[in-house]
Amino acid sequence: MRLVPIIIAVIVAAFMYFFVIERDSLLAFAASEDAAADATVVEVPEEAAPASDVVRVVAVHSTARVIDSAVVVRGETEAERQLDVLAETSGLVTSQPLRKGAFVEQDQIICQIDPGTRPATLAEAQARLIEANAGVPTAMARVDEAKARLEEAKINDNAASKLSQDGFASETRVASTQAAVRAAEAALSAAVSGLDSAQAGIQAAEARVASAQKEIDRLTVRAPFAGLLESDAAEFGSLLQAQGPNGAHCATIIKLDPIKLVGFVPETEVNRVELGALGGARLASGEQVRGTVTFISRAADPNTRTFRVELEVPNKDLKIRDGQTAEIIIAAEGKAAHLLPQSALTLNDEGALGVRVVTKDSEADFVPVSVLRDTTDGIWLDGLPEKADVIIIGQEYVIAGVPVEASYQETNE
Repeated sequence: MRLVPIIIAVIVAAFMYFFVIERDSLLAFAASEDAAADATVVEVPEEAAPASDVVRVVAVHSTARVIDSAVVVRGETEAERQLDVLAETSGLVTSQPLRKGAFVEQDQIICQIDPGTRPATLAEAQARLIEANAGVPTAMARVDEAKARLEEAKINDNAASKLSQDGFASETRVASTQAAVRAAEAALSAAVSGLDSAQAGIQAAEARVASAQKEIDRLTVRAPFAGLLESDAAEFGSLLQAQGPNGAHCATIIKLDPIKLVGFVPETEVNRVELGALGGARLASGEQVRGTVTFISRAADPNTRTFRVELEVPNKDLKIRDGQTAEIIIAAEGKAAHLLPQSALTLNDEGALGVRVVTKDSEADFVPVSVLRDTTDGIWLDGLPEKADVIIIGQEYVIAGVPVEASYQETNE
């Protein structure tokens, strides 16, 4: 005989009896149990309830210390000089091209242009100069001759005038000598004009010679400074046409030693940067370099309101390239700051960055701060008084004016 099914059936029947037939009795019993529990809660002594709204927090006693401050900006490397070397005259290139990446010295020939008829033009100008120079002695001789004739005419006129006063010469002779003086003066003036014209011809001939010589000098395009070629020089046989003021492109030269570090400093930090200050940078490749500040802009960028700052860095091996990203650090005067855990930072309702502090009245307060430096030991903050009790745990649960009970943690200072 199976007893288990019979026992289960009896239990289910009893449960159904009490749930259906004795339902009211069960509800009354449950209500009496709840009332007893409520009565027990009411009888709890008043001392067990929270005594106040004080918030418990953890804080540290922080004292400001002077640290070597620095201005940190993002920037890039920039070539000391970069120039497109242009040809100032037209013609076919007769030199073999230098390939990009080649190093060229100052005044080294980069492009040589076919002279064409330019030497003949120079020879003609030189011949005209010789001719002009030859005409000068003749003109000077004519001037001397005119001066002598004028002197002779003046002597004759003077003699005729004296003889006329004594009655030994007629008025006709006097008039004739005076006319001769005026003619001699006109001849002298013409001779002087001829001399001036000859000298002007010399100057014009010299100008033509200089122009022809300059045109020949332009046939040789030289490197204005030592550097690397960023583009191939003009190919042999190619035609360079110097059209407009910019001329024809021969090659591009870039100077990388020394190289510049260029950054843009905010207007709030620019007064901390000085000419000659030491600085350094960490390049995107991981390389670290050092240099000095050589330029600080006096005019802000109209879009970003930042000021351009340049550092000069030695680059003898030319490993640093133009346009590399760099994190630039410039040494500045030391400032008093607090070393605190980064977790102590918080934001107020206006979104300002700061920390919560414990006041003398044991209340929380908010102090805005600025970050000077981030280290493995914490962050250096500026904006706090010399001594401050800074909340490092629980600052997110309090606002200004809330009473706090602080337990203080020792610092590693």
